[in-house]
Amino acid sequence: MIIDSHVHTHHSCDSTITMNEYCQKALVSGVDCIYFTDHIDHNKNDYGYGYYNIENYFTELKQVQEKYAGKIVILSGIEFSEPHIYKSPFEVYKKYPYDFILGSVHFWLNDMFPSDMVKRNIPREVSFENYWNEVYKAISYGGFDSLAHIDFPKRYYKSSYYEDFQISNIFKLMIENDISLEINTSSLRKGLSVSMPDDDFLKLYKSVGGKYITYGSDSHITDDLAADYDYALNLIDSNGLAKVSYIQRHRIINT
Repeated sequence: MIIDSHVHTHHSCDSTITMNEYCQKALVSGVDCIYFTDHIDHNKNDYGYGYYNIENYFTELKQVQEKYAGKIVILSGIEFSEPHIYKSPFEVYKKYPYDFILGSVHFWLNDMFPSDMVKRNIPREVSFENYWNEVYKAISYGGFDSLAHIDFPKRYYKSSYYEDFQISNIFKLMIENDISLEINTSSLRKGLSVSMPDDDFLKLYKSVGGKYITYGSDSHITDDLAADYDYALNLIDSNGLAKVSYIQRHRIINT
């Protein structure tokens, strides 16, 4: 099956695409399964703050699930930013019938987004050091199924900065808290030749006992649905890791 477990629709502030438009694209491009994982942002510096409407989301989801039954597997999800900071709303959203929850970190270092850090000439090393600390806190709190785009600042700084022990400690905690790792291919559409993460991180992940990988395009337009699926698949297979998906928050190993 071709699965895209990270897709944004007009229920996210940074997309205008309906669920139906994605489903139409899936029919012609051979995508078998879509997770609609729209942004939930509680940082007031984020222009998506307060944008998501859960009732509208589930109403549209039900419509496309009925319309495309037997043709496409359509599953529910969210990408919740900084769950360790916004604990109360996160616990509320966890009670809803989502199949899959992505956790992510988009703001750090005085509540800045990485593009702002680049504009302000904040050194890559400073940004990444603060970012890794925030990711560790998110993993420590847990409660989500997969960590999205682990080396996210790379998309803006165009290269990573880390020590192996930092990433290994994050991976060990992910394993302890039963959190999978996402391969996010959006960086390949942002001028980079590698995904988030790529081979270097995956080797570290496996070395400390990591096994489970979700794949997501982080699509915000129909043309990006399941983009670079083959690239991600090759990374997973070449490192001997397991492709997984989720239904009703239960992990399923895909063959």
